[in-house]
Amino acid sequence: MKKRNLSTDSLIGVGLRIPHHSQLLSQHPPIGWLEVHSENYFADARLRNELTEFAQHYPISLHGVGLSLGSTDPLDRGHLKRLASLIDAINPILVSEHLSWSSIDGAFLNDLLPLPYTPETFRHFADRVDAVQQVIGRQLLIENPSSYLQFTASTMDEWTFFGTLPEATGCGLLLDLNNLYVVSQNQGFEPALYLRDIPFDAVQEIHLAGHDRQPCQGGGTLLVDTHSGPVSDPVWALYRSVLSHHGPRRTLIEWDTRLPDTPEPLLREAERARTILAEVSPGRHP
Repeated sequence: MKKRNLSTDSLIGVGLRIPHHSQLLSQHPPIGWLEVHSENYFADARLRNELTEFAQHYPISLHGVGLSLGSTDPLDRGHLKRLASLIDAINPILVSEHLSWSSIDGAFLNDLLPLPYTPETFRHFADRVDAVQQVIGRQLLIENPSSYLQFTASTMDEWTFFGTLPEATGCGLLLDLNNLYVVSQNQGFEPALYLRDIPFDAVQEIHLAGHDRQPCQGGGTLLVDTHSGPVSDPVWALYRSVLSHHGPRRTLIEWDTRLPDTPEPLLREAERARTILAEVSPGRHP
C-alpha cells in the first residue's frame, strides 16, 4: 500500500458493507479509507480474503459490536482471539468498540445497551478496556453510545464517564456525532455541554450517520439512531462546528439499514464531509 498523507481526501471514509463488496472492488473509488464491522470477518474465509484485497488499496479500520465491554460476564476470550487474529492479518489503522454491553449470563443480545454511569461501572469498564488493549497489543477507541433511557442510579454525566476513559486507560475516543445529537434531543441537553468536557486530543475518529424520528405513544418524538439514510442537517452543522473548534479528524459515513443498492449515496455523503472539512480546516492536520 502506498503511504498516504493525512490530507483532506485521505481523512474521509465510508463504512464497507458486504452487499457493496463487488462494486467497490471493481471500481476502487477515490475514498480515503474503509471501516468494517470486525465480527463479519472472523470466520468466513471468502469475506476475509475480500477484506485482505481491500486492504491492498485502502487503509482499513475495524469497528467491533460484540465485545460487550460493559457486561458483568467475563470477557469472551474466543472473541478476543479472533479479533487479535484479524488485526494481525489486516493491520488496521484504527480498532474501536462501544461504550455499551450486549451479553448477560452467557446470552448475547443483538443490541448495544446503556450502562449506569457510576464510579463502580467506570472502574469495571476501564479494567475491561485495559484487558482488551493488552490482548490486541494496541490502543482501542471507545465510541459514545446512542441510548434511550437514563438510570436513576447514575451519579456521573455520560460525557464525564466517556471523557475520563482516555486518562484512565490510554484508550482513544470515537466521537459519533449522530449519537450525540440523538441523545441530546431525546434527553434535553445541548451538545455543546457534552463537547466541552471531552478531551479532543483523544478523539481520533468521528462518525456521521442518519437517524429516524418516531412518534411516542404519550406524545412527542423520539429520535432513533438507525443509520438508515443521509446525515441530517443538524448533524452536519454539529460536524462543521466541531471541526472549526478542534480541527480535522478521520471521518466516517455510516449507513447500515435500508442500505442503497450501490455505494454511490455513501460516496456522495463522503464528498459532502470532504467539502466541509476543506472549508473549515484548510491545510490543517490532526
